[in-house]
Amino acid sequence: MKLSSLLESLVVEDFVGLEDQLISSIHYDSRNVKPGGLFVAIHGLSLDGHTYINDAVKKGAVAVVTEKPWSVPASVGVVQVGDTRRALAALSSAYYGNPSRGLFVIGITGTNGKTTTAYVTEAILSAAGFNVGVIGTINYRFKGQTFCNPVTTPESLDLMRILRQMADSGVTHVVLEVSSHALDLDRVASCEFDIGVFTNLSRDHLDYHGDMETYWQCKKRLCLGCLGQGSKQAQAAVVINWDDTKGKDLASEVSVKCLRVGLSKGCQIRAENILVTVDGVSGTVQTPEGNFDFTSHLVGHHNVENILAATGVATAMGLSLPVIKKGIESLSGVPGRLERVTNKPGITVFVDYAHTPDALENVLRALKGLASGRLITIFGCGGDRDRDKRPMMGAVAARASDLCVLTSDNPRTETPEAILSEIMAGTTAVRDRRYEPWELENGFDMPGYVVEPDRRRAIQLGLGAATPGDTVLIAGKGHETYQIIGGQTVPFDDRVEARKVLGSKE
Repeated sequence: MKLSSLLESLVVEDFVGLEDQLISSIHYDSRNVKPGGLFVAIHGLSLDGHTYINDAVKKGAVAVVTEKPWSVPASVGVVQVGDTRRALAALSSAYYGNPSRGLFVIGITGTNGKTTTAYVTEAILSAAGFNVGVIGTINYRFKGQTFCNPVTTPESLDLMRILRQMADSGVTHVVLEVSSHALDLDRVASCEFDIGVFTNLSRDHLDYHGDMETYWQCKKRLCLGCLGQGSKQAQAAVVINWDDTKGKDLASEVSVKCLRVGLSKGCQIRAENILVTVDGVSGTVQTPEGNFDFTSHLVGHHNVENILAATGVATAMGLSLPVIKKGIESLSGVPGRLERVTNKPGITVFVDYAHTPDALENVLRALKGLASGRLITIFGCGGDRDRDKRPMMGAVAARASDLCVLTSDNPRTETPEAILSEIMAGTTAVRDRRYEPWELENGFDMPGYVVEPDRRRAIQLGLGAATPGDTVLIAGKGHETYQIIGGQTVPFDDRVEARKVLGSKE
């Protein structure tokens, strides 16, 4: 594309160079710049892209986008804008032909439940016969292909590239998990949404946002800023969990069509006659178009909220109740979300991604109500992340569990011992009985906790202490197949480690 065509998408404060310069690619990482490319200098979490402008020019960039004047060779164009992140989003959308305009895009945000809601929504849309693409925490996938996704919501350039690939391959509908980081960093600034979903709000990512109010203001942007913009303004709709306090607040502020979902009477889409078992949930869903009974393989009362959110999306789209029911019941499970690890010893074992106090409490409450024997929880907290949530999670686990096995998660640059000491502050406020690892060789006779920094040994310890009838939750990492220790990422999968201990080959 000509640079002049790309610049039509921007509010340019100053420009020096040749507008008819041909641009063969766009980049925000100077290491990837190719000859003929356009380099956009964005501010990262720890680095400033302006520092690497000269490196980008040396690699062949013919134009750069900056937030301040910059001296480069006369052959290189300099585009000055007020915000390079928003510029990157606009340029990326224009370069890839504004792909979100031709796709039906559903954005899902909230602290917990995004991934499961995305999976249920995907299942319903597939049952309706649509070609569906999904971009989320676990991966991005479309047309039978699955790709690694390093972050929940890709950078705007990568997002538009993926959307273009999806559109060109015949995808018609896209389900996109939208993180608070993505909203704050304008990764979805030029993405046009048809439907937005808000699941809930609880403590998370405060190491980045600083406080809950800032986090909340950021989360609201999907429904208040992104929806109702661009070419889709007239038909945009939002689905909100009315049972969440912040959901009620949000519903009063949105300017587009709003569908309230939940269990309370004020909801347009609600569930009743709910039955929760270790094998899943069932009940009746009431909608403005009628009612239907459902049975889902998803475990836990909290997953009813996710099912209702997906039903809200389908209802807003005008899909029939038989199709919605078929989609809900076709989903066998979600990787790392109360994913069951089968075994012969008769122990019920689940792996879950719960890594916030609220998520952990929801999962433990679900399992506590289903467990016939004792409940054992194996978990830790990630390093270089919100430290204040650590004692909260320690207390949550201790209150609900008969045995807590405290271990490391992704310690990153912190020592596991330092993280564990902060978790223990909450655990010991509830449980004063501390077991030493060797004491659990013959099981345990009273509620307590044990500390084992090595996660592999912790899983062996927790499963080894369980007897037939007990339930074991391995929480925090879920679908992840790695562990981040220092600057290294090493292979590690809770499900694989559990199967090794239990002798399961699945």
